[in-house]
Amino acid sequence: MLPYVYRVTKYDPADRDEHGHYTGTEPSISDHGPVEAAYLQAIAVFAEESGVDQLAIREPQIGGFAPFGLEPPVDGDGLADLFPAGLAGFHDGALVPTAVGLELVRAMLRDNGAWCRLETEGVFAVHVGWDQYLYIGSNLPCEAALARTRSLGLFPERLDASPYEFAPDHPVRVQRPADADFWARLHWAVSAHRATFLEETYAANASRWHRLTRDNPEAVRSQLTPRAQLAVWPDLLTDIDAAVASLPDEGLVEVIWEDKDGRITSTVVDETQFEAVTSQLAGACAAGVVSLATDERHPLFTAVLPDSDGVVRARWQTEPTPSDRDWAFLKTLRRGQVVTGTVTAIASFGVTFVDIGGFTAMINIPELSWRPINHPSDVVSVGQEITAQVLDVDMVRERVPLSLRAVQDDPWPQIAQRIGQVVIGPVTKIVPFGVFVRIEDREDGFQGLVHTSELHESSKDVIEVGDALTVKIIDVDLARRRTALSQVQALASTTESQPRD
Repeated sequence: MLPYVYRVTKYDPADRDEHGHYTGTEPSISDHGPVEAAYLQAIAVFAEESGVDQLAIREPQIGGFAPFGLEPPVDGDGLADLFPAGLAGFHDGALVPTAVGLELVRAMLRDNGAWCRLETEGVFAVHVGWDQYLYIGSNLPCEAALARTRSLGLFPERLDASPYEFAPDHPVRVQRPADADFWARLHWAVSAHRATFLEETYAANASRWHRLTRDNPEAVRSQLTPRAQLAVWPDLLTDIDAAVASLPDEGLVEVIWEDKDGRITSTVVDETQFEAVTSQLAGACAAGVVSLATDERHPLFTAVLPDSDGVVRARWQTEPTPSDRDWAFLKTLRRGQVVTGTVTAIASFGVTFVDIGGFTAMINIPELSWRPINHPSDVVSVGQEITAQVLDVDMVRERVPLSLRAVQDDPWPQIAQRIGQVVIGPVTKIVPFGVFVRIEDREDGFQGLVHTSELHESSKDVIEVGDALTVKIIDVDLARRRTALSQVQALASTTESQPRD
């Protein structure tokens, strides 16, 4: 916030009542003449004394969908010929010379349909309020500019702050940056046929729509306006009648349609224009209707373009989608982190789903236990609170695999210490290359393989599942979690240990 802020108006403070309301005869619209020129000269002298020769456009807005100003709307929202790139040049962060900034102020004083903050961060700011109120901020007291402003017939008053100082609706809301993770997710969503359109909002009430294919995201990306807000949407409806039927009874909506040549058109209409826009959809091959209410817009996910240094400086405020909230949560996780959650479901295919603070993570069967299990329900149950370790954070697919066994003691080193032991265990499985024998006296005990070459000749053709077999633990592969057993060596060891006559 700048230390010196002045309200500059054409209204004499002596003409205000006890409530501060102006009671004089000055009109609340621009005179398009000497008073307007005085306003612009005052800004120019304040800028000069502050050492400013260019200004940054912040939070640009294009005229609303209905003219609320006292002056009639004009074509181009008062911005005609100010930006070589047309309205797309009127974007957040665009630097303009002071002369162009003054023309923007002229358009705002005339309420021509465009508005923005003009700022040089930490140095200077100009905000235009309703009814010809102007707010100028500086990091210097600007005594000469104050004197010049008074000589122009205007009335500067010192304030603590401009009422148009930016104040976020949700100070703690984190906007998702359109970084490498975002573009990777967009590529994945397009390839998975989950996304088809990218909406680019470059100023409030001003947007463009781009069709996405597997081949063109980078080409679309290169055309985007700096600091634009992006929203990724699923495909339009090819059933035009269904699209028309989705129009509400009343209210403002945005209608998007694509013609047979691939041209995309969007327009904002209310119930008085529904009939006209419906006739325009007659030749469309796809169409959609999007609510303008923040809490009724449901894109797949959103983001804001960062500056070239990767920092997001645009201050867009929108309702985050479920995917955006997931992204914000995933940014707090790291591989190896231990989390606590509640088991919410056990899928028929064996995956366990766990709520870890509003995000659903998953545990595959091998990560539930070091020991062999037949089903997740052998280890966990729905509603159970568990502690697990994060194996990975997939920002693209927004998946977090967990491991329950990673927070438990690994029993395999203890098994390795038993190499050379002779044990008796049941045969659990017979395979072409040998038999598996459980070497621990418990239902979830570890098993080892007795290769055919390690079976005694007398046993090879008669062993059945459930038979007790005497085996020797001859090797434990910790890396592959495998145990090798031998019946031949076990019998030899037994024979050697028997007393001789």
